[in-house]
Amino acid sequence: MKNKRAFHKFTYKDSNFRLCCRDVLRVTDEIIRQRTILEDYIVRQPEFRTSLAPLRPLQDAPEIAMRMCRAGMDVGVGPMAAVAGAIAQFAAEAAVNAGEDDVIVENGGDIFTVVSNPLTIGVHAGPGSPFNGLAFRVEPEDTPLAICSSSGTMGHSMSMGACDLATVVAKDAALADAAATLAANLVTTPEDLEPTAARIVAIPGVLGVLLVKSDRMAIQGMLPELVRNADSDTLLKITRDVNSQQS
Repeated sequence: MKNKRAFHKFTYKDSNFRLCCRDVLRVTDEIIRQRTILEDYIVRQPEFRTSLAPLRPLQDAPEIAMRMCRAGMDVGVGPMAAVAGAIAQFAAEAAVNAGEDDVIVENGGDIFTVVSNPLTIGVHAGPGSPFNGLAFRVEPEDTPLAICSSSGTMGHSMSMGACDLATVVAKDAALADAAATLAANLVTTPEDLEPTAARIVAIPGVLGVLLVKSDRMAIQGMLPELVRNADSDTLLKITRDVNSQQS
C-alpha cells in the first residue's frame, strides 16, 4: 500500500499555500525569495502591479517577471494575473531540481505538480455546486502540470465576471493562471460558458479548460480524467482566502 501524502500549510503575507514535498524549508524559502524578487522589481516598474493589459518587462527583469509578462501577453491580461501560478511553479521546481519526484505546490487554488504516483484534485465551484463531487485524476506521465483556477464568486481577487469556477490546465503555471483569470472575467451567465471555453482553449500552450456557472459546465481541450471524488475530507482541504469569509 502506497504511503498517504502529507501536506503542510504555509502562509506568507497575503498568500496561503499547501505543500507536499520532502524538503518543506527549501520550498518555503523559494516562495519567499521569489516574492522578494518580484516586490523589488515592482519598485522599478510600478505599473507591473496595476496594469490590466499586457505589459512588456524591463530588459533586465528577473525570470519570474519575464514569465508573468509572457503569460500576460499570450492571454491578453496584465502580468499580475499570473503571479500565483508563477510562484507555485518556481517553488515546486526548487524541490524537483533538488531531486524530489513527488511535489505538489498549491497557491490559493493554483497548483503546479510533479508526481510519481496518481494524484486526485477535487473540483470546488462554491457551496452547493452540483459539480463538487468531481475530481481530476492526474497520472505521473501527465506531469509536470499546472492546474490553475479562478472565480468571480469566491475569494477576494478582482474579477470582472461572475464565473463560479474557471480551471485551466497547462504545462506553464503562469499561463494557466492568466488564462483562468481571463476565463473568469468573461463568464457572467451560463450562455457565456461554451464561447469562453473555446476562446481559452485556443490560446497556445493551454491544454484544456473547465468552466462552471450555476448548474452548467463546459469542458474543452485535453484535461486529466474526471472521476468521482471519493475523499470525504475535501472541504477541509480547500485553501481558505485570508481576505474572504467565503468557502
